[in-house]
This record gives sequence, C-alpha cells and structure tokens, in this order.
Amino acid sequence: MSFSALKKTAQRLGEQASFVVEIVNDDEYEQALALMDELIEDYDNQQILIELLSKSIERWENSSVDFAEFNERISSGDPAVSMLRVLMDQHDLGVADLPEIGSKSLVSKILNERGRQLTRQHIETLSQRFNISPALFFS
Repeated sequence: MSFSALKKTAQRLGEQASFVVEIVNDDEYEQALALMDELIEDYDNQQILIELLSKSIERWENSSVDFAEFNERISSGDPAVSMLRVLMDQHDLGVADLPEIGSKSLVSKILNERGRQLTRQHIETLSQRFNISPALFFS
C-alpha cells in the first residue's frame, strides 16, 4: 500500500469537502446532508466515507445552537417517549397519526408523560412500521 497516494487522496478530499471531517457552518451542514443522500445510494462501496461523514454530522447536530432545543427535549425524560417524538418530527405526524398506540388521548398522555407509557406491543408495532430496531426506544 502506498501511503503517499492515500495522503494525496485525503488532501484532495480536505480541499474539496472539509465538512466530511468537521462541519463549521449551516452551509456545510446542508452540503454534508446532500452528500450523505448520494452516498447512501451506494452504501456498500461508500461505507468508509459514510462512517466518516456521519460522525461529522452527528458532532454538528450535537453542538449546533440550531439543534439545542431539540437535543434538550430528546435527552430529558423517558427514552421511549423521546424516540416517539423523533419519529413524529421526522415523519410530520400528529397524535392522530399513530393507530399503533391507540387514541389521540392516549398518545397525548404518553407524550406528556402523564401516567402512561409505551408498552412492549406499542414499541414492536412502531418498530415494524418505521423499520427500526426496538432497541432505539431504550437507549
């Protein structure tokens, strides 16, 4: 393996897309998301770059003022409720859009943590609907 060629490739990447390693502004964040959309289409061949870029995006989202309120809301309270809120935000859903859980009233009580929690059955059906691991509700 020629480290010289690898170093040159890394230098060119840094010159063209330094946001792959560190995002420093909103424009770079948007570019990172656009690049990620393209890379995902060819996941098997782009896995290394996807991993690197995803870490950069994660750092930006964890530290950007734009995400502070969202991050605070997610980090406080029941992790299952936080995951439910993320799904609702990502899919633009309201309390009436979750028949897997039940009535609007029940969804509202769960979201407001008023004596009701997601059950195992809720988590299983939500996981199937959104094609995610049930473990995400417990992290």
